[in-house]
Formats: sequence, structure tokens, C-alpha cells
Amino acid sequence: MSSNQPPSSLLPAAPAAEERIGFLLVFLAALAWSLGGAIGRFLGENDAWTIVFWRSFWAAAFLVGFMLWRDGPRGMLGLFRVMGLPGLVVALCFATASTAFVVALSYTTVANILLMQAGAPLIAALLAFLFFRERISRATWAAIVAVIAGVAVMVSESFDGNVSPIGGGLALLIAIVFALATVLTRRYADVRMTPAVCLGTFMAAGFAFTQASTLFVSVGDMGFLFVFGAVNLGLGLALFTTGARLIPAAYAALLSTFETLLGPVWVWLIHGEVPSLRTLIGGSIVFSALLIHIGLEFRRQMRPQKPGTTGMPLPN
Repeated sequence: MSSNQPPSSLLPAAPAAEERIGFLLVFLAALAWSLGGAIGRFLGENDAWTIVFWRSFWAAAFLVGFMLWRDGPRGMLGLFRVMGLPGLVVALCFATASTAFVVALSYTTVANILLMQAGAPLIAALLAFLFFRERISRATWAAIVAVIAGVAVMVSESFDGNVSPIGGGLALLIAIVFALATVLTRRYADVRMTPAVCLGTFMAAGFAFTQASTLFVSVGDMGFLFVFGAVNLGLGLALFTTGARLIPAAYAALLSTFETLLGPVWVWLIHGEVPSLRTLIGGSIVFSALLIHIGLEFRRQMRPQKPGTTGMPLPN
């Protein structure tokens, strides 16, 4: 054996190390996304459109800087050019979801929003069946029925006047548009998550600019808005898109559930916001269905998927 050739036992070390880095990056992305509700509760600004504008502005600034660093000016422009119509629709979905998230915070709990959003991958399976006739296994059908039941339990609070129907409706809208974006990124492999979401932040900021009563916010609020946009949205997405390339898609989907798990915990610990009983019951049904579905994916997912096709809902 040549003295310059490494021992065979050391050859797998590099891929294993890359996979560990991927696990860490995707987990950190979920951690960053889970802080969204807690950060939003710190804001003293009452105009939701002002919040949407500045959050989207800082997220767009971060994502543009990230793509310039990663791909260079020509590479970044090339990513936007290849998106096409599907990329524009994904961008619109993200703009709608990120806007609805901020507005929904004024009407319902963070737990209600995140737990309802957890069903997005299964709603995506239903949409793929309806629009593209993609086959759905019996196990997935069972999970979809469970998600519908769980969402119904959470939304039922609005029927007896305990909570505003606006909050539940917006939370459901977030899950649906995330599901639609997931279907499109699966169907069209050239739709890259980073430029599409970046374009979505520009769309959200542009629309919020026309609706906001003022763009003036206090220095303290601006600091929270910077974290809300650049860290919660921008950094979370950068971490996810980098880490998801290094690990199997099912692992990325599983690690992403930490957003749903941790988000309500941060708001409870920091702000004392306790979810209602129906939110806990319905959310447990949705979350359990999602975990079971992901577990089944581990058994059947044998071939690698391209980045952006993990079945993951986009971040808030």
C-alpha cells in the first residue's frame, strides 16, 4: 500500500461529516423558524401591514446578500430567470403565507397557527392527487383524514364565539398555500426555494407598502423586525437550503417538525401564552398524523430527491 493512500476505514469520514453538518443546519433552520411567534409578540407596533413591510424588507435584504455570496451576481440572476411561472406562483404563495402569519398573530395563538400549518405536507398530497392525479397510499389517505379532523377540532372554537374566525381562517390559509407551493416545487424541479421565497418577500413588502398607515417604528421595534425578517426568515431559509442538500429528504422533513414543536413552547415560556384545549387536542391529531406519515416515508424513500422537493412547507 502506498504511504500516500489513506486507510480504507477513513474513506467514508467525509460524507459522514457532511451528513452531520446537514443535520445540524436543518435543525438550526427549524430552530430559527420556531422563534417567529415569540419575536412577533415582542412588537409594540399595532399596524400589521407596517410589520409585514419591515419584516419582508429585512428578509429580502438578507436573502439577496446570501445569494450574492453563494452564487455571485450572474448566478443569482440566473436563478431568478429559470423559475418561470411555477416560481412566480411559489413566490406568491410565500408572500400570502408570510403576510397571513403576521396578521393571524393578532387574532389567534401561535400554537394554533403552527399546529395547523403542520398539516401542510399532507394537504399537499391531497392537492397533488386532485390536480395531477398523483397516487396516494392508503396510509397517506388515513393521515389526510386525521389532519382534516384535527383542523376541524381547532377551527371549531370559532363556531361558539370563543375565538375569532379570522385567526383560524388565516392559519388554514397558510397551510393551504404552503401545500400548493410544496406541490409545485415537487412537480417542477427547476423551482428553487431561495429565489422564489426572495421574490415572495419583495411581493409582500410591495403590497404592505400600499396598505401600511405608516412606515415609522420605534428603534426597539426595528431591532425586533430585523431579527423577525433577517434571522427568523432569511437565516432560517439559508440554513435549510444548505443543509437539506446533505441529508435525505425524509430526515429534513422530520427535523423541520421541531418548528411546530418548539414554536408554541417559546411563546408559552417567554410570553405566558397558553393554547386552548381544542388547539392542543386538534394540534396533537395533526402533529401525530404528520409524524406517522414521515415515519412511513423512511421505509419507502429509497432514491435521493433534488433540493426543494422534500415535501417541506416553506417557512413563515
